[in-house]
Amino acid sequence: MSASSSNFGVTGKGSRAHYGYLFLCALTFCIAAPAQAGPPFLTDDPEPTAQGHLEIYAPAFEVEQWDGEIAGASAVEINYGAAQDLQLTLGLPVAWAHDDMGWTGGAGDVEMSAKYRFLNHEATGLQIAIFPGISLPTATKGLGAGKVTGLLPIWAQQDLGRWSIFGGGGYSINPGTGNRDYWSEGLAVTRHMNERLLLGLEVNRQSSDSVDGHGSTSMGLGLIYDLKSPFRILASGGPIIEHGTGKTGYHMFLALGIDY
Repeated sequence: MSASSSNFGVTGKGSRAHYGYLFLCALTFCIAAPAQAGPPFLTDDPEPTAQGHLEIYAPAFEVEQWDGEIAGASAVEINYGAAQDLQLTLGLPVAWAHDDMGWTGGAGDVEMSAKYRFLNHEATGLQIAIFPGISLPTATKGLGAGKVTGLLPIWAQQDLGRWSIFGGGGYSINPGTGNRDYWSEGLAVTRHMNERLLLGLEVNRQSSDSVDGHGSTSMGLGLIYDLKSPFRILASGGPIIEHGTGKTGYHMFLALGIDY
């Protein structure tokens, strides 16, 4: 199993310059195997796609809402196991937003990333990986960052039978007028409930990504349900709380996963 976690060009308040969830934003499932992470969770996992295999999320929908403004994306994410312990990821989003001026839609920022697992201790169930990525300024109509952005994260996971604890975080490079680089981190717990269903809870924190902005904390409930092979459904959602102001919003994610 494997995945990635991204925002597919979501540009609403509190959005992240993620590598390519998202939302894209991330999983192959089998009972008695280590619990999976990545999509639909904001928190990512260290397990790469198996060598020679593909994981595709198409479509993958992500939405964030803040102060009456909504931003989101519909994306195709492709994860490829390029080598042992190495996954390459490509996210191709269509972004949209709604504010006082109405609806806007267009291309989002293309995301590229590479996950390398440098520790996989099967006896203890411990895995650690790095997952650096960049987004390219391919968005139209102001729906992207407008510049090349990057993320430098590290992720770890501990498997305990049907349970799994995973988390980590990293430093985001976020150039542009009024922007600032920022840190983000997350922690999640998942459990295989039966042969088809995985449930999980997570919490994520991000420092301010703009000079006059605020950091935020996101919480969420996620689930993955295996359909007839090679398909599965991934969904998550929860509140977002802005630090210092108490303002709240929400995030949601929904995708169809396909494994080859």
